[in-house]
Amino acid sequence: MRRIAMFVAASTMSLSLAGCGVLNATGSSTTASPTKGNDITVGVLMPDTINTRYKNFDYPIMADKIAELTNKQGKVDYQNASSSASKQAEQMQKMIDDKTDVIILDSVDSHAIAPTVKKAKNAGIPVIAYDRLAEGPIDAYVSFDNELVGEVQARTLLEALGPDAGLSDKIIMINGSPTDPNAKQFKAGAKSELDGKVSISAEYDTKDWDPPTAGRETTRAIGEIGKDNVAAVYSANDAMAAEIIKSLKAAGVTDMPPVTGQDADLDAIQRILIGQQYMTVYKPYPDEAEAAAQMAVYKVQGKDIQFDALTQDQVDSPTNKDIPAQLVQVSAVTKSKIKDTVVADGIYKISQICTPDYKSACEAAGLK
Repeated sequence: MRRIAMFVAASTMSLSLAGCGVLNATGSSTTASPTKGNDITVGVLMPDTINTRYKNFDYPIMADKIAELTNKQGKVDYQNASSSASKQAEQMQKMIDDKTDVIILDSVDSHAIAPTVKKAKNAGIPVIAYDRLAEGPIDAYVSFDNELVGEVQARTLLEALGPDAGLSDKIIMINGSPTDPNAKQFKAGAKSELDGKVSISAEYDTKDWDPPTAGRETTRAIGEIGKDNVAAVYSANDAMAAEIIKSLKAAGVTDMPPVTGQDADLDAIQRILIGQQYMTVYKPYPDEAEAAAQMAVYKVQGKDIQFDALTQDQVDSPTNKDIPAQLVQVSAVTKSKIKDTVVADGIYKISQICTPDYKSACEAAGLK
C-alpha cells in the first residue's frame, strides 16, 4: 500500500537551519549519545550480480555521494550476496559485529532477512531498505513506484499490439522472483492493465530472477501456445528478456513479438534499437542511489530535518506500518525515447550504444 505522508518542513528552512549549525544536534529522542561526525562507515548490501546496475550504477553513485556528504571521510563497506539469502544474512551480521554505523540493504529475500534487520535495530544500527522493501524494523525505504513500473510495462505492450488487441491475443508473462516483494508489485501493476484486454496464456514466477530459467519457461510456454500464436511477452526485467528472446529465436520465431523489460541495461537498449526488444523501463538510478546515500548519512548524523525532507511518502511492509519512504518516478523507453532518457541523463554515451554492429540502427533512430 502506498500513502502520501504530510510534511511541514520547507526546504528553505532546512537550508537556513543547516547554515546556522542547528542540524548538528542529535536526531534521536531515545539516545543521549552525541551525533556522529563525518568519520562514518556505511554498509551497502546488494542482492545479485545478474543485474549489472548494482555494480555499474547504484554502488558507485552511492559511494560518490557519501564521499561528498562526509568531506571524503566516510567509508563504504560494499557487499553483494550473489542471489543467496543466507550469504546476505552473513554479510549483514558481519556489518553488525563490526559496528557499522548505518546499513543500506537491497534484500535478496525480504522475509528471510527480517531477523537480521531486527538484530541491527537492537544494536542501534539504522537500516535503509533500498529498491526492495525488506521486512523487519527498517528506518526508511527508497525505491521506485513499483506498481507503476508494471503498469508502464503493460501499457507500452498494449500500445505495441495496437488498438485491435483483444482476448484472442495470447501473452506469455515471465515475472520476477517470488521472494522479491517488488516482483509482486510489478506483476500486480501489469495485470491491472492487461486483465480483460488480452489473454495471459502462460505465466511464471521466476526464481531468483534467473535468466536461463526464464528462457526455459518461455520454451515451455511456446510449446503449449504455439510459436505463431505468441502475440507478446511480458518480461519483468532486461536480463530475463535477453534469454526470452533467445528462446523465441530458437523456436523459429522470425517476426519478433513485443517483449518488455526493465532496468535499461545497455544490451537491452541495443536490442530495442534493432527491434528485438520493444521496451524497457528506465529508473533514474542517480536519484534513487543518491537519496539512499543521503538518508543513510543524515540518519546516522542526526540531521532529522534533512532526513524527513527525503521521506515524505509512507509505505507498509508485512511487519511494519508507516515506514518513511521516497518513491522515485519511472519512464518507458522505446526506440524513439532512448535519446531523451538514458542518453539525456548521462547513463550511456551515444558512443557506448552505437558500436559498429548498431551503427545503422542508431542512424535510423537519430542517435548521432
